[in-house]
Amino acid sequence: MNEGTYFNVKLEFDCNKVDQIIHDTIVNKGKGYVCSVERNVMATANLDPHYQKIVNNALVNICDGAFVAKTIGWAHHKTFGTYIGADLFINYIKKKTYSQYFLGNTPEVLSHLKNSLSAIDPKVNDMQFVTLPFKKVEDFDYQEIANNINKYSPDIIWVSLGAPKQEEFMYNLLPYINSGVMFGFGAIFNFYSGLPGQKRAPKIFIHFKLEWLYRIYQEPSKNFKRNWTYLKMTPKLIKEEKKNLKK
Repeated sequence: MNEGTYFNVKLEFDCNKVDQIIHDTIVNKGKGYVCSVERNVMATANLDPHYQKIVNNALVNICDGAFVAKTIGWAHHKTFGTYIGADLFINYIKKKTYSQYFLGNTPEVLSHLKNSLSAIDPKVNDMQFVTLPFKKVEDFDYQEIANNINKYSPDIIWVSLGAPKQEEFMYNLLPYINSGVMFGFGAIFNFYSGLPGQKRAPKIFIHFKLEWLYRIYQEPSKNFKRNWTYLKMTPKLIKEEKKNLKK
């Protein structure tokens, strides 16, 4: 089994190392993208070889799900932690260090997100919040999108399109941007927009690592299927992981 690969997906569980990789890439004017690996991403990566390649081509990936960490732990007989995407996002806003670019989602969410984040860091007022047209991932004009990003040369580009679309989008956009680290973080723009009904799970759910349950409650038709897909494949993934560990 390749070092740093769990259930066929590259993951870094050391939060400090994740932050260092991101910082070093920005300082050295490099580029890349970060995938937030939760149940849907892990399941899709194990069902679609091309998508697995996209995720594993990332600069670094975070484990954004307590149950993903738990099931990997069952296979390895050890405890693994998480680096929740919502926490990483707000941590990087609070750093007030990097220039940032917010891409995707809706005009309403972006407008409220800008107001919300500006209260934390006034410099956010001067950052770019840009929507994307609704179209298939292969139909975007990546050169045009990159031209606008390159004009501002942001350190960080946050992408909110939802998985698995946003990972494919970042992979396709990467050759066109000059520098910067992209993050595919889906609904996190919604969480921090302050819009009614868009907030992150209550603290008690976060404390007991049950955000996934709250999200099923919010959007049952969407999130139940995603969770069930991963749950069904978990026994096979654990069995294969244990087999690979013995090699």
